[in-house]
Amino acid sequence: MRGEPDFETPGHIVDAGATAMKAGRTRYPDNRGEKPLRQAIAAKLARDNGLSHDADSEILVTTGATLGIHAALTALLDEGDEVLLPDPIYDAYQSPILLCGGRIRSVRSTIEQGRFAFRPEAIEAAVTPASRVLLLNTPWNPVGTVLREDELRAIGDVVVRHNLVWISDEIYEAITYDGARHISPAVLSDELRARTIIINSLSKTYAMTGWRVGYCAAAAPIIERMFLALQQSSRGPATFVQDAAAAAISGPQDCVGRMRDEYAARRQLVLTTLADTPGVRVLAPEGGFFAMLDVRETGVPSNEIRQRLLNDSGVAVVHGAAYGPAGEGTLRVSFGSGGDTLARGLAQLRDGLRAL
Repeated sequence: MRGEPDFETPGHIVDAGATAMKAGRTRYPDNRGEKPLRQAIAAKLARDNGLSHDADSEILVTTGATLGIHAALTALLDEGDEVLLPDPIYDAYQSPILLCGGRIRSVRSTIEQGRFAFRPEAIEAAVTPASRVLLLNTPWNPVGTVLREDELRAIGDVVVRHNLVWISDEIYEAITYDGARHISPAVLSDELRARTIIINSLSKTYAMTGWRVGYCAAAAPIIERMFLALQQSSRGPATFVQDAAAAAISGPQDCVGRMRDEYAARRQLVLTTLADTPGVRVLAPEGGFFAMLDVRETGVPSNEIRQRLLNDSGVAVVHGAAYGPAGEGTLRVSFGSGGDTLARGLAQLRDGLRAL
């Protein structure tokens, strides 16, 4: 069920953190983020995303992606402003929107050709004069869709036309399959770059969930507002954590490839194990480490299926409606953990679904 990698943080990253601690890197950090890390992030954005961001004025280091999202919303929203959210979507976005005085405006997605699709016309229909922000992630948690360039451009047209700011959560960017490729919307045009806030962290890419380090990249005026908000809630990750993060981003990336290969093998095990389960269709994920099961043919509410799987089969999944009404009729299966845990869990899941 859980969205956490089971890999150990690669050794060279741990060593960098330990070396930094022994060297006395334990004092207050630069509130914007230590400059070597901001420079490493700028180089990474150029290397992996084709983006140019100034390390001094357009990058902000945060205590994980969650705090980056909170800082962005705090900087952008006034009381009553609306945030457009895909339905279904990662449920932890909702509370910070409400805490910032915002209102959630859901944009319903649909299952088309074996994947969840997010239509620009649905966004257009949801926009009101109070709409200020579009918040989405690609690869898309929980549904596994990786938005293609044509889809991003069509969404971007709506964003520009309605003068919205696009918060783009990209924490699963390194985990994609079968030729799917992550594209940051900020790279598509100067207009979109000016109104896109990239949110990212090292948690998924480098198996650093407990290190709590992430970053944001955006135009300087937006970053300045976010920095003022961030100062009131955090002084930033520990300096030795930031040194480890710089080593992760700037160092050898073969560890990222090995983890991605392992996720691909786990994904295939999910697809193979559940392939012939009556009334169940696996929506093959294009990215991330979650697979959505379409169980609408069973005629049983997804939360009831979830409860029966837990009580009768000893396996935990999340029902799709937990992420929004459009997720009804689906189940989210995590393959963040592998090995015997995944194999045994999938076998119990398959048997439990067949028992329906």
